[in-house]
Order: sequence, then C-alpha cells, then structure tokens
Amino acid sequence: MPTKAVDLYLQMEKSGVEPDAITCASVLPACGDLSALLLGRRIHEYLERRNLRPNLLLENSLIDMYARCGCLEDAKRVFDRMKFRDVASWTSLISAYGMTGKGCNAVALFTEMLNSGQIPDSIAFVAILSACSHSGLLDEGKIYFKQMTNDYRITPRIEHFACMVDLLGRAGRVDEAYNFIKEMPIEPNERVWGTLLSACRVYSNMDIGLLAADSLLQLAPEQSGYYVLLSNIYAKAGRWKEVTEIRSVMKRRKIRKTPGISNVELNNQVHTFLAGDTFHPQSKEIYEELAVLVGKMKELGYVPETDSALHDVEEEDKEC
Repeated sequence: MPTKAVDLYLQMEKSGVEPDAITCASVLPACGDLSALLLGRRIHEYLERRNLRPNLLLENSLIDMYARCGCLEDAKRVFDRMKFRDVASWTSLISAYGMTGKGCNAVALFTEMLNSGQIPDSIAFVAILSACSHSGLLDEGKIYFKQMTNDYRITPRIEHFACMVDLLGRAGRVDEAYNFIKEMPIEPNERVWGTLLSACRVYSNMDIGLLAADSLLQLAPEQSGYYVLLSNIYAKAGRWKEVTEIRSVMKRRKIRKTPGISNVELNNQVHTFLAGDTFHPQSKEIYEELAVLVGKMKELGYVPETDSALHDVEEEDKEC
C-alpha cells in the first residue's frame, strides 16, 4: 500500500534514521501513486545533498515519480542530467508524455531512443502504444505495433493488445476494435473487453457494447464498473427499462458502485478522500466548501451530466 509506505518513511524521518538509496528508490513510486509531490521533491533534495546520485535506479524512480505527479519539466530535467540511460529511463519519460496527452513528444523521444542505439523492449512498446492511444495518433500506433512484431520479434502480450483496442476505440473505430479482439491469438481478458465497452459508451455502439458486456460479466461478475458502463450505454439510448433491470441485478447480487478515491498532500501528510464518506475529521467543513464551489460553477454555466449515472445515486452526488 502506497500510503503505508509513505507513513513508514515519515516515521523513519521523525526517528532520525537516514534513508539510504534503496529506501528512497522504494518510497518514490509510492509518492507517485499518491501524487505526493512535496515529499517526492524533499527526497530528491535529500539525494542531492547526500550525493547519492548518479544512480540509475534512483534516477528512473525520480522520473517516474515526477511523471505521475504531472511535473514533466522536472522529469525531463532528471532525464537530461543522466550520464547513463537504460531502456527503463527512456520508457519512463515516454510514459510521462503519454500520460499527459503529449503523444507527439512521446513519438519524438521514442525515435530519439532508437537513434541512440537503445533497443526497445516489450514495456517500451506498451508506453509508446499507450501514448499514441491517449493522443489519437492512430496511424503511428498501428505502425509501432507492426514494428514491434516484425522488426523486433517481440510477441505481443495482453497489454499490447489492450493498447491497440484502446487506440482504435478512442478513434471511434469500434467495429475495427471488435474485429481486432476476435483475431487475437490469445484469450482477451477483462481489461481488453473493458476498454472496448468504454469505447462503446462514448460512441453509443449498443450492439458491440452488449457483446463486450456479456464477456465482461462472465469474467468479472462482481465488478460494479462494468454494470455502470452498460447502464450508461442504455441510458444514452433512452432505454430506461434496461437501466432499471441492471439496477435490480446489482441490488440482487449486492453489487455496489465503487466510489472514487482522491489523495491530497498537505503539510507533509497525505489525505485520502472517498466519494460520499464522512470519515475525515473535517468532512463537515469540506462538504460545505464543496457546496459553495458547485454553486459558483453553476453560476458560470456548469451543467452536471447526471442522466447517465445510476438512478440509486443521489442527484447531489452525481453533480460532484
């Protein structure tokens, strides 16, 4: 658990125990997972003071941490200062560009990596395919997938297939994505079908959406998110009877929608918020402030989309 890792690191600091390079490399991914940027920066500064760099593992961890926190300039700065780079170094920054929708930068960096003589591995191709997907670079993504199999003789794994389905789905090629799944040499898993179902919701493709949902509910019958996606597809088509039926199935099977979780770092402490919960000691003040913010947003023209949300969710929760 990232939160426990960060808590243990903070306890170690308070106890006066100085972390070594391995400890820092271990806690930096947790900082990235929790978007604990301030702590990540503090660890980076500590590493500089202790002169624990250059260290390939640490530098790659720093790039990944800054990327997950959305600090591309800091990630790039660490990358540029590296004396030695391995494929993980390049992949971390390519992933960073991909996560922030900078697909063209990811493509340029991937090309730079190839020109440097670095041979991409399976994970590097996942990174560039994902970057192409998030930026709508359909043609480039198709080229990389062929390059991976033809030029580098890398056998596609389920992650590569999922990226291709996502690439096609985001581009509105839902039928092509479905045909791609049918031609896969390995059995599509939950992630592949879930990606297709999400595309069906966006592009209101009910026929393929039902096929995807049928496969998903066989693979993961207790996963609430897929029921919600299917419900949203029906809702967009105005088929409220089916929406009600899905709600009944969820109630009968005691399946509830998984609430969203957010992490906020403040004063060297990571606060975790669960949608609709009141466990935080300042929850009353937080909800009062949220009500003020939503009111101001509505004054500026914000209109929450609540039609596609499940009916057993309160209107106020849908708006937030």
